[in-house]
Amino acid sequence: MPTDSFPELLPLAWSAALALPLAAIAGAALDRLLGEPRRWHPLVGFGALAEALEAALNGGRGRTLRGLLAWSLLVLPVPALVLWLKPAGLAGWAVDVVLLYLALGGRSLGEHASRVAGDLARGDLALARRHVGWMVSRQTENLDDAGVASACVESTLENGNDAVFAALFWFALLGGPGALLFRLANTLDAMWGYRNERFADFGCAAARLDDLLGFVPARLTALSYALCGRTRSALRCWRAQAPNWKSPNAGPVMAAGAGSLGVALGGAAVYHGRREQRPLLGEGRTACADDIGKALTLLRRCLLLWLATILCWGLTRA
Repeated sequence: MPTDSFPELLPLAWSAALALPLAAIAGAALDRLLGEPRRWHPLVGFGALAEALEAALNGGRGRTLRGLLAWSLLVLPVPALVLWLKPAGLAGWAVDVVLLYLALGGRSLGEHASRVAGDLARGDLALARRHVGWMVSRQTENLDDAGVASACVESTLENGNDAVFAALFWFALLGGPGALLFRLANTLDAMWGYRNERFADFGCAAARLDDLLGFVPARLTALSYALCGRTRSALRCWRAQAPNWKSPNAGPVMAAGAGSLGVALGGAAVYHGRREQRPLLGEGRTACADDIGKALTLLRRCLLLWLATILCWGLTRA
């Protein structure tokens, strides 16, 4: 190709249509290469601020409205400010890349899951229980090998949506501010979205708004799991089992993921000292340590599918 043709390609490469897909690829690549920042992660400061605001507002009458006010003060201003102040051109593109990188948690999720798989492969059940306890809210001290593997696979599938695909969805709609909006909302749901005496009212807004923001991404994630694995099984499990799950978004994601992997998840689990019998997810044999790696492979295939789809969408608009 003649060198004098390269200047003609530059406007195409940096057109508005292609800037966002290239930023998505760059942000995902940074997450893959670097993982979450080990020090000075902005979400650490955000979590401390959320704890302080919750301590100040979570009391007295009107806790539901107080929770909504706290959510609005914590989640809305920063993405709106970034959207307003974000510069045009290459500088704005770099801002989008950095915000998506900070919103993604794919490598961190993979590291946690791989650690549990390694513990089980070495026969160190005690360490596997400890490490899977970092990923799930259920009690893990009495789990056997299959219980640890199932808990890890469930968490990997569910957090594949929260830590990767939902952030990518909102990035595709609103750029870096969209990914930031979802990550902040999802963080508050993880902190406040509990059905206990402390958060049943105050955390209601955080839980419901996270469900709302994650509704479409969760179903796209479930579809991705189906397309990148055992499609018929995944779709069958999604249709039949997801309505039985208490979470409107986790149900489709985990049912389709379990069906795609050909394993059975769900069943009994202990939360805060209480044994709960959860609905069945998936079909086939009980999950084992090898299925953790298979779940991570499924996530990687789906990520490539999402990035390719976003890129093709950009190319059609270029």
